[in-house]
Amino acid sequence: MPTLKQALKGKLKEQELKLVPSSFNTIGSIALFTNFPKELTKKEKIIASTLMQLNHNIKTVAKKIKPISGKYRLQKVEILAGEKTKQTIHKENGISLKVDIEKCYFSPRTSSERMRIAKQVKPNESILVMFSGIGVLPITISKHSKAKEIYGIDINPEAHKYALENQKLNKVNNITLLKGDVKKIMPKLKKKFSRIIMPFPKDAYKHLSLALKYLNKRGIIHFYDFSPKKEFPESSIKKIKKHCKKFKILNAVLCGDYSPGKFRVCIDFQPL
Repeated sequence: MPTLKQALKGKLKEQELKLVPSSFNTIGSIALFTNFPKELTKKEKIIASTLMQLNHNIKTVAKKIKPISGKYRLQKVEILAGEKTKQTIHKENGISLKVDIEKCYFSPRTSSERMRIAKQVKPNESILVMFSGIGVLPITISKHSKAKEIYGIDINPEAHKYALENQKLNKVNNITLLKGDVKKIMPKLKKKFSRIIMPFPKDAYKHLSLALKYLNKRGIIHFYDFSPKKEFPESSIKKIKKHCKKFKILNAVLCGDYSPGKFRVCIDFQPL
């Protein structure tokens, strides 16, 4: 199968071909360009329709027009071609996820990282996923481990709605999904957990003290952060040290590039 650039030869000028993005996110039947050059605005319909001709599984092509921002970590997108919908069913790691790419935060690029976490879960663990979004991590863990119970909390009401739908869609019954601010909900649970996952690289460090408070003795935290590659893992470990005096690093993982020179990272650690 030819690449997108190869398929566009003869349709775009040579200089325009050089600007065509080499990658895009595929979320279900939606192809999403996250960095679409302004210089190609007049050719976006041709590029989008060509992409759909190359991949018949893609029914909608869109581009991000505003970066991820705000309390709910949302992006603004514009449909370039195909079905006029921002909702799709995405499949990964043996699960199905209903999602609206504009109303909920979701990244298909971290699917292997989600499986990495799920494979570490031991039988009968009690797990909390802070900032659980559309329920992808709780459901992945439920499907690929023998966890006793999994709690997921998210502040975005739309994401919570989709999480509840996804729970039914995947027929998992050991998950409790809660809508609201983790700072308000966690104290009400009156529970401690054997494993707490914090998949919010931008602000997870602000909630480390809260996570530690509700972690069982010898429990494990999966702390996500953004870090320049050259400062990894030291910069993220410094953030942990501000909240936890003694701890053991179990693993430090680069989970994919976020922007030039900046990576999404995960530090698996156990307070001592």
